[in-house]
Amino acid sequence: MADPGFPGQHTTTTTMTSNTTIQTNTRFDPSYIRTWHGILKCAQIVLNLLGFICIEVSGFSFHSRGSYFIFVSMTGFWFTALLLLFYLFHLIEKFYKIPWLKIELVFCALWTLMYLIAACLAATFGVEAYSVAAFFGFCAMVVYGGDAFLKFRAVKGGQLAQGERVINKETTTTARSPAY
Repeated sequence: MADPGFPGQHTTTTTMTSNTTIQTNTRFDPSYIRTWHGILKCAQIVLNLLGFICIEVSGFSFHSRGSYFIFVSMTGFWFTALLLLFYLFHLIEKFYKIPWLKIELVFCALWTLMYLIAACLAATFGVEAYSVAAFFGFCAMVVYGGDAFLKFRAVKGGQLAQGERVINKETTTTARSPAY
């Protein structure tokens, strides 16, 4: 005998709809700087610049360790500054078909490794300016690593680099009792 409190058939239908809102016009929006991603980009730019200045003011900027640190810091500076400008002027949103989050994830992960190498090389050189540059290099490594982690979570979550995606979830449950 069937349990009278439990229906014989039970059907659950879940419908998910996704609505993506993207504005393709170019506009200046300084509010991006107050977001976590904007703060991280500003910190990356400052740390890149400080590390570069420390190596350049030393008397040994021509050394291969210094040249490598300069390459890492200036490439990071220009790439991150360009991305910051793209976000501030909503160019990321204009070219939404480009996988910006994946590009940033790869860049941030690669620059975490590059800064680890550059900072270790600078720290073991034995010159005071290189030691200070190594400190800024290790700080930049941590910031790029944190940004890579946030980008990884965003890619896994299916988020957009810029713009809005609203996901609506609707669940319908239908229960029918068996005919006797």
